[in-house]
Amino acid sequence: MSRLGIAAIGYAFMGKAHSQAWRNVAAYFDVPAIEQRVVVGRDAGQVADAAARYGWAESATDWREVIVREDVDVVDICAPGWLHAEIAIAALEAGKHVLVEKPLSNTITESEAMVAAAQAARAHGVQSMLGFNYRRVPALAYAKHLISTGRLGTVIQARVSYLQDWLADEHAPMSWRLRKEAAGSGALGDIASHAIDQVQYLLGDTVTEASGRLHTFVNHRPGHSGTEQVTVDDAAWATLALASGAIASVEASRVARGRKNSLRIEVYGSLGSLAFDLERLNELEFLDAKNPVEEQGFRRIVVTEPEHPYVDAWWPQGHVIGWEHTFTHQVSDFLAAIRDGIPPSPSFEEGLQVQRVLAAIEESAAAKSVVLQI
Repeated sequence: MSRLGIAAIGYAFMGKAHSQAWRNVAAYFDVPAIEQRVVVGRDAGQVADAAARYGWAESATDWREVIVREDVDVVDICAPGWLHAEIAIAALEAGKHVLVEKPLSNTITESEAMVAAAQAARAHGVQSMLGFNYRRVPALAYAKHLISTGRLGTVIQARVSYLQDWLADEHAPMSWRLRKEAAGSGALGDIASHAIDQVQYLLGDTVTEASGRLHTFVNHRPGHSGTEQVTVDDAAWATLALASGAIASVEASRVARGRKNSLRIEVYGSLGSLAFDLERLNELEFLDAKNPVEEQGFRRIVVTEPEHPYVDAWWPQGHVIGWEHTFTHQVSDFLAAIRDGIPPSPSFEEGLQVQRVLAAIEESAAAKSVVLQI
């Protein structure tokens, strides 16, 4: 396979995270050769600076021109959600492999159009993947292995909370993430989407019913031209029923003071339980209920052994890795899928399923927590 030309659309927070993954992936994983051809942004000066810092050969300001270039094979979309559908569909129709940062889009209608484009492109060997990077945390990938191999028995209950505090200060400034027309939703789409994906990914299950509540604690924030109204949620709560009969509770907040980036996951089964917290991402707690009751208790597994998922590519055993490594794992898996001609996961179809759950939670919240079928 000749070198794959990569184009990234967006250079801010997610663009920076994705750029380091493209820059480093070949140093640690056996993947097809790539070239960081071009990064795209609206501000010519700032995107040029980002290209120089993050290892891109050049920069551009028009994504439409970039996605049809013959030297571009992969389009990595790190732009805000309201741009995802337009860019992804155009790139797929141009025959480019597409990686899209989560959530898939801001609406079900957009997501359905993206799925249709992905299916049409897949018939011609063009791959697409959604960027739920927490699937690539070694501890969570290992948790998935424990569950799928029956170590927890029949899963009956899961609890997932994703708590941050970057909006806890009522004077924190307005941004596009607080405007519904740009972000789609607040904590719900931004971080509860990760929680919902983890529930379905870890359990190998599908959410069939949802009830929820949304709340905005700070309704106005300082903007460039004075005080602006916040039009998305600060926090979200949901109860989910799954096809297997398991029940999951989800909580997400961007105003939980003291919680910087705490994705806490607990899964309870008939033969055992496990727990994880992103703020200690190299650790997994596991309880084996088959042990004598007097010996039972959660034990700490440090997920840094070569036998654990992804870890053998990095450092000697016991040496921890960080949040940024999940994006390198994500890019590695995507490149392997392109090389091998195997559709990667999470697919756009899986992203659409998450979008349907998000929409049901939002609709339920508007109807005062009524239970909705999905």
